[in-house]
Amino acid sequence: MADNKGLAERHTADEGGAGAGRVPGGLPVAAAALTVTVAVYMALVAFGNITDFGTNQQFVRHVLAMDTTFKDEDLMWRAIESKALADAAYVLIIAWETLAALVLLASGWQWARALTRRGGDPAGAARARRTGSLGLVMVVLLFGLGFIAIGGEWFAMWQSSQWNGLAAATRNLTLAGLALVVTWLPGAVPTGGRIGRSS
Repeated sequence: MADNKGLAERHTADEGGAGAGRVPGGLPVAAAALTVTVAVYMALVAFGNITDFGTNQQFVRHVLAMDTTFKDEDLMWRAIESKALADAAYVLIIAWETLAALVLLASGWQWARALTRRGGDPAGAARARRTGSLGLVMVVLLFGLGFIAIGGEWFAMWQSSQWNGLAAATRNLTLAGLALVVTWLPGAVPTGGRIGRSS
């Protein structure tokens, strides 16, 4: 009977319960790793757009101007040909990327503290999940709503063979969405007890 109880406790720990935090492959570790991955990616994207401003500046200008689409007269009224407005939109995109990266990096730091603290820190892990969720939703909105819905459909980016960012946006949306789902799986944040390996 005692042996069965011990097996049950170990099984609970392996599935993301009180002892899952620092166990390799545990859900808290997976959630933290995915959050940090998206954080570093977004930081590099923002850094690239700031230090190489002109490359994606042209991308945003062409997408909004719709100058490489099929130029269907029923759609071209949507085009924004003002370079000043396009550049303002681009600056807002960079600011959004930067803010999302900072929020996700903060979540990564919170995850690291929660998972490495002696005895575990379920409350800290819960904070990390909340912070990370905010950053991940920001990424989902940027690439899902901004690039796929507005850029892809409203400005008909799908019609362009030269200025089409739908494939990249879909990859980014998928990564952020996966991280968000894993972060909210049962057991990603223990409800009580130790996060670390049980004795």
